[in-house]
Amino acid sequence: HVQLVESGGGSVQAGGSLRLTCTASEFRFDDWDMAWHRQAPGNQCELVSTINSAGGTYYLGSVQGRFTISRDNAKNTVYLQMTSLKPEDTAVYYCATHTHALGGNCPATAFGYWGQGTQVTVS
Repeated sequence: HVQLVESGGGSVQAGGSLRLTCTASEFRFDDWDMAWHRQAPGNQCELVSTINSAGGTYYLGSVQGRFTISRDNAKNTVYLQMTSLKPEDTAVYYCATHTHALGGNCPATAFGYWGQGTQVTVS
């Protein structure tokens, strides 16, 4: 069955960096647009970044210039490089095939495939 598995979360101080990794299995990864979403306590699910099958990207305004999304189709993997992290970036980050903003809660498994989430804490 289709699986998305995230890794790379953790706790860092403000100004630090983390790289999130999402590895996909059991589907034709090359053909899919991919996204990173996040949800902080008390907040709605937020679309952070997307990358389409041609490599075109989108970023949430508050992360533009600090986060970089990329993909390696040979490894069925999408990355989110996060730099200059701020406390407001603290959230659970989810990899997903759903590339539109949803609001509500994530993971929204009624809309595409989602990973289990990885916690990012910035203090």
